[in-house]
Amino acid sequence: MVRRIDSRAQAAVATTLLLWASAFAGIRLALRGYSPGHLAFLRFLIASSVLATYAVVARMRLPARRDLPAIALMGFLGITVYHTALNFGEMSVSAGSASFIVNAAPVLTAILATLFLGERLKVWGWAGIAVSFGGVSLIALGGGGGLGLAPGTLLILLSALATSGYFILQKRLLGRYRALEITTYGIWCGTAFMLVFLPGLAREVSAAPLSATLAVAYLGAFPAAVAYVAWAYALSLAPASRAASFLFLTPLLATAIAWVWLGESPGPLALAGGVMALVGVTLVNTRGR
Repeated sequence: MVRRIDSRAQAAVATTLLLWASAFAGIRLALRGYSPGHLAFLRFLIASSVLATYAVVARMRLPARRDLPAIALMGFLGITVYHTALNFGEMSVSAGSASFIVNAAPVLTAILATLFLGERLKVWGWAGIAVSFGGVSLIALGGGGGLGLAPGTLLILLSALATSGYFILQKRLLGRYRALEITTYGIWCGTAFMLVFLPGLAREVSAAPLSATLAVAYLGAFPAAVAYVAWAYALSLAPASRAASFLFLTPLLATAIAWVWLGESPGPLALAGGVMALVGVTLVNTRGR
């Protein structure tokens, strides 16, 4: 009998997907007033402040000294590298293509989880990942982009690899820390590495339109702080490879949100790709283990 993912993990994954999917539209709005580096830094400066407020009130414990290198690497990969590379990559890669490349992350996560966490997927699990990957590629093509070798392509591929490494390191540390703790430590470390973008930030904030600044505030409080905590909680309850398979739904949700928020209507290929992504995720989570 197939063991299903805990209902609490399902709720956490759903929260994460909705917030991360909304980030694509939020980033597009924020880039109207901010450069990619300043956007990444300000977003996680806000997220760090939100989490710091909670940490002080709740008297959150500090991490053990032995875990600091792993936590620093986790934050560097999942926060600094991922968001900086993605923001700069999207300067030359279309949103549809970027979404497709980033969503190589579930496949990379499944491979890394097999190598480093001892997790296993059956043939049906890998088939489901392949179907979802095909669906995401249709969504990318339906977005009018295509996968040309734009200068930012390798940067976005780097971001997918970085976030996969973040998931694996986080999964290993969740045995010793609560989801909120490990997320807070990781975001603080990742934000600290982004201090290189501090020069010029105040000037950019003063010159940016209010709509762009509000978009950054939303990105920092919700797709960053809340969603990363929810994702860590989901990983504490479910295998990394299975939880990551749900990320294939992100382009589908992002397309729907952009349709409502920005008026970007999806084409037939995007809709067909969304159906394929749903089928693939269903395969992974019903017959994959």
